[in-house]
Amino acid sequence: MTDTTSRSDVPRATVSRRKRMHVSVVWVIPLLAALVALGVAVQRLLAEGPSVDIVFSNGNGIEAGKTLIKYKDVNIGQVTSVRLIDKFSRVRVTARVAKSAAGLMVEGTKFWVVAPHIGLTGVSGISTLLSGNYIGVQPGHSARAAREFVGLDEQPRITDEAGRRFRLTSATLGSLDVGSPVYYRSLRVGQIESHHLANDGQSFDIGVFIAEPYVRLIRAQTRFWNAGGIDVSIGENGVDIRTASLLALLAGGVSFDTPDFGIGSPAASEGAAFELHSNRVSAMKAPEPFSRHFVLSFNEPVRGLNVGAPVTLMGLPVGEVTRIGFTYDPKTLEVHPLVHFNFYPEEAITRFPAEQQPAVRSHTESDVQKQMVMLRKLVEERGLRAQLRTSSLLTGQRYISFEFEPRATKVRVDWSQDPLQLPVAPGQIPDMEAKLSSILAKIDSMPLAEIGQRTSSALKTLNQTLSDAGALLRHVDVSTVPELKKTLADLDKVLDGANATLVDRDAPGQQALREALAEVANAARSLRALTDYLERHPEALIRGKVTESK
Repeated sequence: MTDTTSRSDVPRATVSRRKRMHVSVVWVIPLLAALVALGVAVQRLLAEGPSVDIVFSNGNGIEAGKTLIKYKDVNIGQVTSVRLIDKFSRVRVTARVAKSAAGLMVEGTKFWVVAPHIGLTGVSGISTLLSGNYIGVQPGHSARAAREFVGLDEQPRITDEAGRRFRLTSATLGSLDVGSPVYYRSLRVGQIESHHLANDGQSFDIGVFIAEPYVRLIRAQTRFWNAGGIDVSIGENGVDIRTASLLALLAGGVSFDTPDFGIGSPAASEGAAFELHSNRVSAMKAPEPFSRHFVLSFNEPVRGLNVGAPVTLMGLPVGEVTRIGFTYDPKTLEVHPLVHFNFYPEEAITRFPAEQQPAVRSHTESDVQKQMVMLRKLVEERGLRAQLRTSSLLTGQRYISFEFEPRATKVRVDWSQDPLQLPVAPGQIPDMEAKLSSILAKIDSMPLAEIGQRTSSALKTLNQTLSDAGALLRHVDVSTVPELKKTLADLDKVLDGANATLVDRDAPGQQALREALAEVANAARSLRALTDYLERHPEALIRGKVTESK
């Protein structure tokens, strides 16, 4: 049987299209925020500078996220982390530096921790008392970038100031320290940067910095000396006290100057080395172009004579003592002080007038034979002798003086010796001691006991005489003085009577005197008339007076 069911009754498959997923508006805001954050992050990464690592010996107040890095007081970075390294012996500081300061991060750049510091040489880092310590920067001069550095334990005294550096050598350091000032005629022109013991262990190397424009003052012949503390020297001229300034007195310092003989020398180059003298006198002393070495053997103690003591000729300096020791004579077993000294002819020549200097120089700077001939004449004919003298009784300082003594005792000199030993004369102190001993000997030989007895007897006699004189004066006062008073009263009455008789204007004596004077005047006129008549009539002496006719 055939299925006659209608096809319309069979279900048909229908095709339905898949609907698209719609994004909700709620997600738009988070997406935009994510995009903005991503842009900010990218911009920050592009704007940030490099990250650098600095290794310090200790943290010294460095804190992550707080401590800043500054260059010329401008913030150029910040510390991001601090951690210990190398078995906890050092500290590694990581910091982020601004992109604008990335050019400072090159080889040779120095970092140090700036902290408050108060010292004799100055005050620094006071601002860190409120803001905290920060890391200072001194840029290097290299063109190669660097990201790892070793920090300094101390802040360098000189950063980028223009100037020049020099080196000084000294046997002792004294009161000098890093930061001690350098003076030129009391003007501060630089400071000490560093100091350390030399490799030989016998001296110190001192680095100094001289700022512009004072670098031009440093010449090849410039002299440096220690100006710290008080320089007290006691010599033949007395006590000399020098000090550069109050700061140098407390913290030490170095001074320099160029002597007259070195003004024309060339300018000193960077890193030039100079000797650091102990004082200005030794530093500014001119080098002697020529010197002659001699020795002196004294028969007296040389206490008070020191190395460097002056040697004078007739009171003017012509040399200095270089060494003091002993000499021994094995034949007599005698030991005497032996003094070595240098004679500087040029120093003596400059004391002569200019027109005489060539002649003197020809004798002192010619060959040795001519020098010996001249010196022999001075010793044997003029009596040139060396003598120890005292320059100051207060300090006891002594020096050697050469004087001409024509009456000096003749001595034998071995002119073939080298060095030549010159003759000496007794010094002032032994001479004074001899005179004092002679005086004491004379005093000791005097009969002091007998003199004392005679003096005592004379004093007793004098005492008795004074007693008798006192008794006589008392007797005169009691018996003689009243009579003397009465006599003086009578004399006074007599004088009053004489005054009334002779001295008063109307006194009888005065009237009689005037009448007598009038008579004398009349007699004088009569005598004059007689004289005139005899001159006219000399014959009247024989014939008598003749009556004249009318």
